[in-house]
Amino acid sequence: MKKFMAAMAVATCLMAPSAASAQFRYGPTAGVTFTNLHFKQDLMTVDQTVGFGAGITGEMMFPGLGFGVDVGLAYEQRGATLHMGENEMWRYQGLGTERSYLHYVTIPLHLRFKYTKLNGVEDKIAPLAYAGPTFGFLAGHSKNPALEYSAGTVSVEFGLGVELWKHWQVSASYTLGATYALKAKILTDYSAQNRVWALRAAYLF
Repeated sequence: MKKFMAAMAVATCLMAPSAASAQFRYGPTAGVTFTNLHFKQDLMTVDQTVGFGAGITGEMMFPGLGFGVDVGLAYEQRGATLHMGENEMWRYQGLGTERSYLHYVTIPLHLRFKYTKLNGVEDKIAPLAYAGPTFGFLAGHSKNPALEYSAGTVSVEFGLGVELWKHWQVSASYTLGATYALKAKILTDYSAQNRVWALRAAYLF
């Protein structure tokens, strides 16, 4: 993670001379998420669930380079279905199949590449890719007496997509949690990280 962050910092410095001519756009974004919680040990069945997210995204591209950065502010619902009743210690507490909702305010900060040298085709469709950290701040969660929740998380997100008619952007991404999202109260080092697949659409003005 540290090496990845250092690489992003170097890339940002290399793009700095073009900042004066950079093109910045922003607009709304929304999408659907397919989320899961990855625990360190296999003590119960964990099922993926469907969530959603919406917010504002911004893009700054540097002409002639094909590279840029994106940043945003969004609400995102994550979590999973936990079959805690499979384990005797949780079943004794009256827990069974529990839906664990995690509500985040997220701030992505990504490097992106958009291929626009397509002899005019880029006016209709242009492929893009992005990667970088996403910072999540916990805004709320479902009540579960057996769990403790982290106030914030750091994840690494990778995405591919297309820009359509220079305004619409459709993308698919995978978010890999680098820090824990929640942990069990009575177990040592039994924690889980977020795993998120997402499909999103944005309109940039």
